[in-house]
This record gives sequence, C-alpha cells and structure tokens, in this order.
Amino acid sequence: MSSLEWAASALQAFDGAVAASKGFRSREGQRRMAEHVARTLSVATLGKAEKSNLPQESQIGAVSGADEPVRAIAVIQAGTGVGKSLAYCAPAIALALARNTRVVISTATVALQEQLVNKDLPALAALLPEPFRFALAKGRGRYVCKLKLERLTGMAADGADAEHGSHGEEGDNFEDDLFADEEAGEGASRAVRPPHEVAARLQFHTGIAQALNRGAWDGDRDSLDAQPAADLWAPMAADAASCTGKHCPSFNGCVYYERRKTLVGAQVIVVNHDLLLSSLNNRLLPELDNCLLILDEAHHLPATALSQFACRMDLGRHVWAERLAQRAVRVGVRLEVTEVADIPMHASQMRQALQQVERLVMELYGEALQTGLANAFNATGRNTSRARLPLGELPESLQGPLGRVAHHASGFLDALRVIASALRAEMRDQPALARRLSAMYAQLGALAPRLEQTLDTAQLLLRDATPGAAPAAKWFTLEVDGDLATLQAHASPLLPGATLRNNLWNKVRGAVLTSATLTSCGRFDFFLRESGLHGLHEEGVATTLEVPSPFDYAKQGKLIAVETRADPREAAAYVAEMVKALMRDLADVRHGALVLFTSREQLRMAVEALTSRLKPIVLLQTAMPRQQLMATHRHRVAEGLPSIIFGMQSFGEGLDLPGKLCESVFIAKLPFASPDDPVSEARAEWLRTVGRDPFTELVVPATAIRLAQWVGRAIRSEDDRASVYCYDRRLVRTSYGQRLLQGLPAFALTTVRATEVAVVV
Repeated sequence: MSSLEWAASALQAFDGAVAASKGFRSREGQRRMAEHVARTLSVATLGKAEKSNLPQESQIGAVSGADEPVRAIAVIQAGTGVGKSLAYCAPAIALALARNTRVVISTATVALQEQLVNKDLPALAALLPEPFRFALAKGRGRYVCKLKLERLTGMAADGADAEHGSHGEEGDNFEDDLFADEEAGEGASRAVRPPHEVAARLQFHTGIAQALNRGAWDGDRDSLDAQPAADLWAPMAADAASCTGKHCPSFNGCVYYERRKTLVGAQVIVVNHDLLLSSLNNRLLPELDNCLLILDEAHHLPATALSQFACRMDLGRHVWAERLAQRAVRVGVRLEVTEVADIPMHASQMRQALQQVERLVMELYGEALQTGLANAFNATGRNTSRARLPLGELPESLQGPLGRVAHHASGFLDALRVIASALRAEMRDQPALARRLSAMYAQLGALAPRLEQTLDTAQLLLRDATPGAAPAAKWFTLEVDGDLATLQAHASPLLPGATLRNNLWNKVRGAVLTSATLTSCGRFDFFLRESGLHGLHEEGVATTLEVPSPFDYAKQGKLIAVETRADPREAAAYVAEMVKALMRDLADVRHGALVLFTSREQLRMAVEALTSRLKPIVLLQTAMPRQQLMATHRHRVAEGLPSIIFGMQSFGEGLDLPGKLCESVFIAKLPFASPDDPVSEARAEWLRTVGRDPFTELVVPATAIRLAQWVGRAIRSEDDRASVYCYDRRLVRTSYGQRLLQGLPAFALTTVRATEVAVVV
C-alpha cells in the first residue's frame, strides 16, 4: 500500500470514529489536525530501510538517498477545545494496525495519562472497526519489589514468615540491614533512628505487605490511598540495579514484570516523557525506528530532557564506596572473579581523589558558599548555597583529581559488571541458591548507581566544549540540614535541543508533537530550537501546523490588565499593592476562581490579607493534597458556594475547571522563570558571550508559553464565560509585554489602575 493510501485509510478511520460517536460535534480544526497526523505518519519508513519498504509517494519528509529511510515529524499546536487526543489517536492507531506496528503515546502529566487510559482509548476502541489493545507503562520504581518487602518485614509473599537461611557459608549475612545501605551515601552521618521511628516504619511496611498478600493492594504506588513518603517507599521499591529478573525467587509473582507482560501484546503504549527518555537504551519500549511516536504536552519535553541528562555526586561522604568495595570483593572472591583484585585499589584511589576535590572546592569556593548559606533562610532548617563555574570552565587544579575520580570509578564499574555477570550465570546454574545469590546481587545493586553517577558527573565536569558549541553547566552546592553539611558537584547539558537531537531524534522515524502551547509570541521558532527540531524543520523533515481553538474568546472572556503604581521589580512595594488590589477583586467572586502566584512570599502575604469573609472560601495548594483540594472545590461550587484556589506555578497548567468551577483567573505576576536556576544562568551567560540577548531569545519566549498555559485555565468549553486578571503592568507597558499578548487568546482587553474597580464578566 502506498503512503497516500495509508493516509487516506487513517483519515477514514478518524471520520468513522467521529460519525459513530454519539453527541460528538465535528470540528474543522480537529479534522485538519487528524489529516496532518495521517499524512505525516504514513510516509515514515519503519524498520530496516530497504527499497521495498520505502513509501511509493512522499509528500512530507526528506530522503537523502535511494536506500535512506524517510523521517517525518509533525509539530502541531492545537488550541483548547480542538480535541487533539482523538485527532492523533484515531489516525495513528489505524496506521499502526495497517502497518503492523505500534504507537507510543508520551505525556508529561499523570492526569493526561489517566485520561487516555481510562477514558479516551477505551472510547476509541469501541469506535474503530479493528480492535486494539492498550497499556500504561510506568517506571520500575513505581512498583513494589516483593523480595525487598519480604526482607524488610520477614513476611513472605504468601503471608508466611520468610526463611532467613540465606547467610553466607562463612557466616556473612547478605540480607541483614540490606536497605540501610541504600542510605550509606545519603545519610551516613545522620543520627540513628530512634526505636519508636524504627517500630513505626516496620509497622508501615508490614501493613503494606499484608495488603499485598490479601489482594487489597496491587503493588502499584499510584494505587495507594495515600502516597508514602520517599524514605518509606524507597526501601521496598523495585529498581533495575538490584533486580535479578528471571533469576529472582519472587520472579513468578513480580508486580513489575507482570505489568510488563501487558505491554507485549499492546498496540498502544502510554508513557511519560521521563520514562521515554530514560528507556532510550533499553528494551522496555518498542524501538523508536519501528513504531509511531506521539508526544502530547510536548512543551515539557525540553525541560524533561535537561533533567534526565543532568548528574551530581557527593564530594564529602564516601561510606557507600567503602561498603560497595567490601561487598564486591566478598562476592567476587566467592565466585572466583579475578578482576576483584583491582577493586580495593580503585575504591581507595577514587575516595582519595574525591577528598582532594572536596578540599580544593572549599579552598576555591568555600567563602562564596558560606556567604550564600548566611544569606539563605529556610524555615525547615535546611539551607543551600551554590557556586557556579563561569562558562563551565573547570579550574586547572580540579582537573587532575577529577580525572582520577573518573579513571578509578570506571575501573571499579568494569569490575562490578564482571561480578554481576558471574552472579547471573551462577543463578542460572544453581537455581537452588537463587535467594542467597539474589541477596548478594541486591547488595551490590543498591549502591552501584552511586558509582555510575560519580563517573557520569566527573566525566561531564571534565568535558570541554568544542569551539563554538555551548559548554555544560557546572556548579557546586553546599547544603546544611541541621548538623549535617553536604558538598556536591553538579553538571548538566546546557541546550535541550542538542541533547534531544543526539539522543532522541536520531532514533525516531515518525512522530507527532502536540500541545496547546507550542508557539511563543505567535511563532514556532523557540520550541523548534528548544526541542532540537529546528534543523529538521529547515530540511523539511519536521513540519508545523497551528490549529486555533474553536472558542470565541473575544465574546467568552475578558483580559483585565491591572496597572499598579509600584514597579513589579520592586518586590516589597509591588506585592503590597498587588495584594490590596487582589483582595478587592476577590470580594466579587461568586463561584469558582483560581489565583496563581509566582512566589511563596506573595502567597503568604495574600493569605495574611484575607478578610474574615474570604478566609473560609480560600483553598491553599500548600494545605492539602491536590486531589482532595479539587474535590472540595468542586463540591463547594456545586452547592452554589464561592470557592477560590490559591496555587503556585504547578497549578498553572493541567487543571480542567470548566463552567462555574473557574469563572475568574487572577495572575499575581508575570511567570518568569526563577532567576537563580544554575542551568538558565549558565545559558544566559553563554548567550551573552556570543553576542546574543538571553532575555529576548530565551526568557520572553519561555514566559510566553507559561503565561499562555496559565491564561488557558479560564475558558474550557464553548459555553464558558470567564475573566483573567493580570496585576503586572509590564504586560501592557513594555514591548516584550506586547509580544506576550500576541501569544494569548484574543480576549477583549481592558486596562484599569489598581485603585480602580474592575468589572467581573
């Protein structure tokens, strides 16, 4: 079948789904999007690039040679109300079924994943003529490890007491206090937990084990009624480093591997961006050159990429390395691994080099770090200061010690890999010893990721930028938590686009990226650069399409720009005046409203200024879990009562509050990114050195996308009526404010002074 025939068939599937759905209104913009998705994905060459596999016609994509695979990527901004989920799901799934391949749908938020898996995909499955299966893929760490839980509680998976007969032949206990060792690097210097806390933790883990054994819990962290604290979950969470897979004595009932089975037969797999990027070099997901990829909420992809490829290491706490070396030697000797002889030397030399780096960092940056601590304030008693390396240039005195860290960490890791391979072979040959051998493997695996992080961080710190290329961001942090001080080294790529181009797009053949906010100030340029697609767009491989919202924003809503006398850059005076104006406007709220703050200080002052009438109707993001807050808000509005949500930046997107649930959105200040983010600082510094303006090129476009998300909370359906208030006068008084306005829905704009009364629509 030709690409044109595939595209026509996929679009026909979309049309059929729309026609078969009851009460669904056909939307011109949605069909345009579906057509573009179908045309794009139909021309992509999947699998091995052979002449016989190439599409007969190609309207999109670039072919550089007769045997070169065709790549095709669509970047589609679909405004609120377009119905983008159906527009990409129907044609993509129809194409996947026709081409005998699969669709991977990646999102940024749990809310959209749940919407796809629990609502959109089941509904579509009932509408398409050909059946398909779908599954949700989560990271291993979202599931419990039964073997870990058994060791924590002494309770086997069947509810019986576990046998603790896995001691070594020479009296070594490979399970005793196993998971305390995971904290060897995090809290080796912390005080020992008091008995009552130890008892409470055991009670918690025992309760979890009992719920799992009687079938009251399925082993998925997300299905627990209340999310456990990280330090309670980590000791029982599955993780790749300590997992022995099919050699594990609990493998047959393993929660993670049981869930993975559902992926094998699924034609549609839903993941998040983090898992997609972390799975690029393993086999958890389909090969990206042989499947169709959809990236929804794609505006999050650049930030996710930077977070995924950043790294850090402790400079002052090395107990974990000593313990790992001792265990590796003990296991290696038992398995007669000759490489074990080098481990004590590598561990010792690596620790000495880390200590030297620590000493030199304090000599070079100690004064700045201590000054930063003195200026920092945190009510929890945890203060952090930072010293960044200008232009990522590593002082010459640190290069030698860091080189030794990298050299010995690499040698240590090589020896560990040989031991791990020998352990797996022994498990295969000696299944009766699987429990004891898996305990050995887990003890090595619990600390091995720290060694990998140490190597990755040292290597990135040592890496020099090639001429003309952006350097890595490099910095050191000093954190004081009570009596414990922690010195760490950090490194991160500077440009998300380059990172995605080198790690993702070189593997992808057919993809669609979509979101309601991909343009910035009315243009795609910023997102194309940030996502690494700018070059592919110039080559014709990546195309763009903007599908406007079907809503009539000019009739349905109003944007009220409130001008304060105080300059927003004068924080104290501005916040005081803004809060006074906000209180005046909140007094007119009759149903649901959302207030978005850019700092905790703004939130605190607003809470303090609440009148006796407003206090009972305000819900604080910081006061209760998000799900509980939203349920309370919906209940109040349904009862005809006013309800106002006070939220920070994370509430600026992902909230779907149609109708009376959100008739007003109040924006305390333009949502510029935090000025003290070290990666953003380093990037701005580099841009200035090459003669470019970071504010115009980076800050304004990023703020435009964020502001569009915030404003997008107001109108969620054709029947909504809402007002958006912005108290930052820069939106209407500056040239960049005019650029920001270009990226917002076409609301009727009204400008008032903070002392004037605004009319609620």
